[in-house]
Amino acid sequence: MAPSLVFLGAGNRGMAYAHHAHALGARIAGVADPRPERLQAFREAFSVERTFADWREVLEAPLLGEAAVIALPDRLHAEAAVALMEKGYHLLLEKPIAPTWAEVERVAQAKERTGRLVAVAHVLRYTPYARALKGLLREGAVGEVVSVQHLEPVGHWHYAHSFVRGNWRREEESSPFLLAKSVHDLDWLLFVMPGEVRRVASFGGLFHFRPENRPPKAASRCLECPEEVERNCPFSARRIYLEAYEKGERGWPLDVVAYPVTWENLVKALAEGPYGECVYLGKNDVADHQVVMLEYRDGRTASLHVEGLSRMRFRKTRIFGTRGELFGDGRYLRLYRFGEGERVFDLETEREGSIRSGHGGGDLGLVRAFLEALTQEDESLVEPFSEAVQAHRLTFLAEEARREGRVVQVDNPLP
Repeated sequence: MAPSLVFLGAGNRGMAYAHHAHALGARIAGVADPRPERLQAFREAFSVERTFADWREVLEAPLLGEAAVIALPDRLHAEAAVALMEKGYHLLLEKPIAPTWAEVERVAQAKERTGRLVAVAHVLRYTPYARALKGLLREGAVGEVVSVQHLEPVGHWHYAHSFVRGNWRREEESSPFLLAKSVHDLDWLLFVMPGEVRRVASFGGLFHFRPENRPPKAASRCLECPEEVERNCPFSARRIYLEAYEKGERGWPLDVVAYPVTWENLVKALAEGPYGECVYLGKNDVADHQVVMLEYRDGRTASLHVEGLSRMRFRKTRIFGTRGELFGDGRYLRLYRFGEGERVFDLETEREGSIRSGHGGGDLGLVRAFLEALTQEDESLVEPFSEAVQAHRLTFLAEEARREGRVVQVDNPLP
């Protein structure tokens, strides 16, 4: 029998997971969100009867199903996760687990105490690309993996949308850039090259999106900006949102700016809300570029580059081993065996692997694995929660290293 789910948060991530769950046969038993238009969208899409204006109201109702999907703002994750597990729900939990290490530990303790299944939305692990890459490594395609280089090209307009104008622009209101955007990239490094990390270093910060870089004569809003300034700005809200609408786009990121997505709603939102503001007003404080370096206890190394000033495309990973080198870009896997030449595997992926394409199949793969884990009562079908916690710990240590300008020792490895 297909499981029943209750959704906390009916925004972009909640809706995406709900569509996949519904298509796979799950019943959407309830949804909580303070925005009436989002609740109505869930009612119409999934025939949901139980709706709540506040997620805490779910705790007062009888159990609505086997599991809850938490797609709330980052700052609410820990409180909701602990309360829902104690209520009796298994969880699919959007990353990050929580915005502080103390809260992550609280969630881990609640899982241990209640015995609930918790799948963290580290979607990179669940793509066909990830399965193919991991399969080659298990076969010894490059011998023993010694070093990994990984690039997350966020995309210049995506960074402007989410981290300058959007919900993650201020750390105190959400979480650090590395945690919000790339905790699953550190998780990916552990997926590709498992092991205990001994030392962590990190550098980066907010370089470009600052008031001193504001073009002369630029207005505070893109719709009010002089044409000669606006048309030369790659971060123009008119270009990112209105021109996208004219090309027929209706999903993310437009549905974050205005919902329902109509021309009138978009124009109003850009004229009045944060998504129409100049990116150089200084209302953001999170990093726009960051590099993280890991040294494992056995001497292996890994590095991560997260670049806000980039062209949006698939993440790129280069793996160096004792018998060869493997390069992956989301569609192609290029294997070079020492002394044997190169083989190329085309996975025929068509999109750039971002949120717009369901993270290259990762969203669907995550929901499918979670539903199978529920129905088969087999937690091994999803990422071990301890590995998700380890990725979060490394993220917090990387932030500590970046802020304090030192190499951080990982003195007490997780069991």
